[in-house]
Amino acid sequence: MKQKQTYFVRASFAALVFVMLGYVVKFYPEVLTEFDTPIQSTVRGALPELATHFFSTITVIGNTSTQVALVVIAAAFLLKQKWYAESGFVAISGILAAIVIFGFKTIYQRPRPSIEHLVHAGGFSFPSGHSLGTMLIIGSLIIIIGQRVKNQQLKLTWQILLGITIFLVGLSRIYLGVHYPTDVIAGFTLGYGLLNLLYPIYDQKRFEWRFQNKQK
Repeated sequence: MKQKQTYFVRASFAALVFVMLGYVVKFYPEVLTEFDTPIQSTVRGALPELATHFFSTITVIGNTSTQVALVVIAAAFLLKQKWYAESGFVAISGILAAIVIFGFKTIYQRPRPSIEHLVHAGGFSFPSGHSLGTMLIIGSLIIIIGQRVKNQQLKLTWQILLGITIFLVGLSRIYLGVHYPTDVIAGFTLGYGLLNLLYPIYDQKRFEWRFQNKQK
């Protein structure tokens, strides 16, 4: 019970941060300029031109088509292993990410940054769908790896690599000029909050189904 409360507190804190950011974006967007602009300039100016190719590649991980493919492949693989709760966790994470991204972008309708875009990006800016999606979907995989991979070194290696991937996808959106830093922060925050809401439900189902011999 206490553990569930911990996840609820984390989710609530993430929701509070997101709501505060969303309020400022909706009603006082000029206030965020002083925060966003220096970070955009630093990220774009501090990295060499070769970074454009790297970030143009890494950002594809957060594309809708890539996320759909990742969810389908991961869920199917987990299903084949008879890890039904894990498969459902990944599938629901992907579906929830798509619904939430569409909903909040429609609500806030923040225009994308006016600086040069190094990749094509349509639609609205807040929150970053790439950041939210990778945090939620890849975050669920990090959790599953932590529970299912027995080799400690292999487990840690995969978790670190996936964690770095989440961060780099968010950073790529700033570098490529298609998102403000606050869009990325909001996407990560919301994704983290949703992950903390889903995890206790998933973990309880996993325990119940394993206890009832309904899954491995």
